[in-house]
Amino acid sequence: MKWQFVIPLIFLSAVSLQGKTIAHGVKIKHQITPSIKINAVYDTGLPLANAPVTVYAPNAPNKPWLKGTTDKEGNFIFSPDSSQSGYWEIKVRQAGHGELVSIPFQVDKSDNSDNKKISNSNYYLASTSNDYNPLQKGLMIGCVMWGFVGTGLFFWRSRIQDQPQQEN
Repeated sequence: MKWQFVIPLIFLSAVSLQGKTIAHGVKIKHQITPSIKINAVYDTGLPLANAPVTVYAPNAPNKPWLKGTTDKEGNFIFSPDSSQSGYWEIKVRQAGHGELVSIPFQVDKSDNSDNKKISNSNYYLASTSNDYNPLQKGLMIGCVMWGFVGTGLFFWRSRIQDQPQQEN
C-alpha cells in the first residue's frame, strides 16, 4: 500500500531535478565585411578547432564552391564572389557534430564605383538555439508522466484481476 505513494514521489523528485546538460551542439556566428568571417563553437563554448568547412555558392547550392578548415579558435574567413548575391551556405562538421548556416550576401549595385558596398555587416548569432520553450518542456513532461501513469495502471489492473474474489 505504501509503495503506491513512494513510487510517484521518487518519480516527481527525479523530474524536478533539472541540471544543465552537456551537449555537443554547434553554434556559428558570422560577420559580413568585404569577406565573410565565421566562428564555430560547441554549445559548451569550446571552439571547433581544425574542423572541415564547406562553402556553397547561391548559384550552385549542390556543388561545393570552397573547402577549408577552421583555425584553432574555430574561425574561418573567405571572400565570396561579388557577382553572386544570395544565400551562401556554410557547413562546419567535426566528429559527427556540425551546423549548416545560410548567410545572406547582397552587393549594393547602386554605387557605380569599384568599391562596392556590402549589406548585412552585423555580427550576430546565425544558428538558433536548440533549447525548448516552456510549453514544449511541459508537454514533454506531461507525456512522460502520462506514460508512467498508464503503465502503472496497466500492471495494477492485472494484479487486481489475479487476486481471488470473495463471495458473500
